[in-house]
Amino acid sequence: MDIKDMARPLDGAAVSAFLRSLPREPLLLGLGEARHFVGELGESRNEIFRHLVEHEGYRSFAIESDCLMGLVVDDYLTTGAGTLDDVMERGFSHGFGALPANRDLVRWMRAYNEKHDDKLRFFGFDGPMEYWAESPRQALTALHALLDGPLPGTVVTEETLDALLGPDDRWSNEATARDPSLSIGQSADARRLRLIADDLVALLDTQAPRLSAEDRERAALYGRTATGLLRYHYWLADTSPARWTRLSALRDAMMAANLRAVAGHGPALIFAHNLHLQRNQSLMPFGDQQLEWWSAGAITGTHLGDQYAFLASALGTTGDDTPPPDTVEGILSTLPWDHSLVDARRLAGAVTKPVPRTSHDFAYFPLDPARLDMIDGIVFLKQAVRLG
Repeated sequence: MDIKDMARPLDGAAVSAFLRSLPREPLLLGLGEARHFVGELGESRNEIFRHLVEHEGYRSFAIESDCLMGLVVDDYLTTGAGTLDDVMERGFSHGFGALPANRDLVRWMRAYNEKHDDKLRFFGFDGPMEYWAESPRQALTALHALLDGPLPGTVVTEETLDALLGPDDRWSNEATARDPSLSIGQSADARRLRLIADDLVALLDTQAPRLSAEDRERAALYGRTATGLLRYHYWLADTSPARWTRLSALRDAMMAANLRAVAGHGPALIFAHNLHLQRNQSLMPFGDQQLEWWSAGAITGTHLGDQYAFLASALGTTGDDTPPPDTVEGILSTLPWDHSLVDARRLAGAVTKPVPRTSHDFAYFPLDPARLDMIDGIVFLKQAVRLG
């Protein structure tokens, strides 16, 4: 079978046809990155999202970025608070605010909201972390402040929280990623903060009817983030061989919890690395270990079923890295279009024994030929330029 029969040039019509081919309209449409910092992929994502907004009723966008920093972007989009420069500086983690495609997206979403009553929403869905993690101060104190006003007798005072948290740099020490002995995550103060966070979340659940819808949404986010960060810090202090497997799993579980909240505003386009959005277990070499954990996409798909759909991305030639012709990327490179949308499940049944690609770029994760049937579609860029 000619692979052109299972692919189309990537445009709005192809995206709509892809959605119609699914068994059910998704609440969350995941668009994966095979590699971060690829400008053409960001530009294609923006075109896809604009089409989804204008023709498919999408009103929400979520990205693999700090969920608390994302509030800065969302406030700017919905109220105009701040400036675009400030929002790009303070509203994204991992250096994503410097990407031109992200700036273009925020600018377009703001312009759309200025002309429409039905506002577009922006969400970060990663935790405030990389391999290390930030202080739980922002999440804990914000949750406490939301509950302390309308609810008498909260479980702890602001002064007690401040004393237990101490200086933020003792939490956000990047060296804890390498040395668990430097983490305070299993200290007496951290253990007490975990109990306090749990009590505050329980208090929120019992008193939710007294809060506005906006405050409930913010408080739930703060609660998820506070408990997730304190749990992550606990395992940063662990010295067992399971440390990094557990930390990787906890991060994706936090992502999945945030995605379930985004689904309440669906349908939404979500954008993150393929490894976080795929339905199968993530595998990653890490030193002398092979880490295995369930991705945020796998967890989300378990909860949402066929209301979660996944478009993986794949790259052909990047710089001097050209895929061999017997790899999936090499086969897709024979398509006549620069950017294509491919039916991954049909492709899985049509290609015979493709060879796994070995990329010269350590940050690029090639498609796994054995897992094509777990992907709904592939956004394929025949050529791409790395930005970082």
